[in-house]
Amino acid sequence: MHWLALWWPPEPPEPPAPAMPAPEALGWWALRFTPHVAWLDEALLLEVAACERLWGGRQALMRQMAAENPAPVPVRRVQGATSLVALARLRLYAAGQRPPQQLPAALPLWTLTAARPHLDVLARMGCHTWGQAAALPRGGLARRFGPELREALDIAWGRRPERHAWLTLPETFSQRIELPALATRAPELLWAAQRLLAGLRLWLHARQRGVLAFALEWTLDLKRLNGVDLPRQQQLVVRTAEPTQDMAHLRRLLAERLALTQLAAPTGWLRLHVLETAPWAGAARSFLPEDNRPGEPLHQLVEKLSARLGPQRVLRARPQADHRPERMQAWVPAVQAQPAAAPAQEGPGTGLLPAWLLREPVALELREGHPQFHGPLRRLAGPQRLEGDGWWEEGEPARRDYYVAESPGAGLVWVYCERASAGMPGQAPRWFLQGLYA
Repeated sequence: MHWLALWWPPEPPEPPAPAMPAPEALGWWALRFTPHVAWLDEALLLEVAACERLWGGRQALMRQMAAENPAPVPVRRVQGATSLVALARLRLYAAGQRPPQQLPAALPLWTLTAARPHLDVLARMGCHTWGQAAALPRGGLARRFGPELREALDIAWGRRPERHAWLTLPETFSQRIELPALATRAPELLWAAQRLLAGLRLWLHARQRGVLAFALEWTLDLKRLNGVDLPRQQQLVVRTAEPTQDMAHLRRLLAERLALTQLAAPTGWLRLHVLETAPWAGAARSFLPEDNRPGEPLHQLVEKLSARLGPQRVLRARPQADHRPERMQAWVPAVQAQPAAAPAQEGPGTGLLPAWLLREPVALELREGHPQFHGPLRRLAGPQRLEGDGWWEEGEPARRDYYVAESPGAGLVWVYCERASAGMPGQAPRWFLQGLYA
């Protein structure tokens, strides 16, 4: 077995600096290199004997870890034959001391976690290194200092197997952190939320997923305010039109939403959990310069406008299965979660549908029995009949004859004649404009 020990210095306290991912998220990042990852005291331990060849060797693996460091501070990394030796060498490195030549016998006792509560007694006995402590009688050492120290020394020499609580990747993402101070305004939550977003990015990379919706939830510090009962939590939901792993974009969306949010009371706890994800196929790249234009993608602009103006003000068309042309699509919020679209419905003149269908048909004026639209219409193709008298119809039953017509002032148009129903046989036919051709 061979172990790598990783340690990150304390995170920078200044809010403008990038946020440090949570320890749990750092473990998720390490899982991409080896399935054997565990936290031991202050260090993240990785057992890499079985997988280092996949990364081109031990040194190449360590360089890869340094290059993909997810934290805003450099990662310190050392190696050892056992987890305890790797952890001891890491502590020497952090203290600015060189490791001894003889490992593990010459390692100082203060680098062994199990020996730290007994350093004064061991020093009075003349024991300052791991080897000196291991030379003491086994029975007396266990009776005087407990079995933990004797077991740790056996593990360091490889006489007993190591036991660790290996980290696993959760099926869903949900993290909660405490704020350094009570927040009274929603924009104050943004910096703390960046730490949760950093963890979300690592989880998405490990799961090979893209986020479609997540919720930011905060716990209110008061139960009543001005005589009014307050809810236990508040939350806001952020949705995207396409799966994404771009945390900078998600941060912009979150900032837009928080700027429009008002806290009901001060809060000291923040939680982020994912509502919906989709498989992540990666970003498509092209070698053609015309395909790599500067600027943000269209879906990111739509998501940003939806967060700033409100989801009901930015709409997109969604196809619907209906034989009536005006009901073949519906306008829905662009970033709203939608069910799977129904298959396309064949309607009248499907192959001749115009590029622009009106949201509502426009009634046309009749002169001497001829429909008018910027002048008299001349029918070129048709009729194509649409008729529906079933109980499932919404509104009036449809009895229409569709035509492609030419207008002197508007060019090619799509019109229909509404025929009289069986209940009103004497009703005069009415003409409507349904769409325009480019």
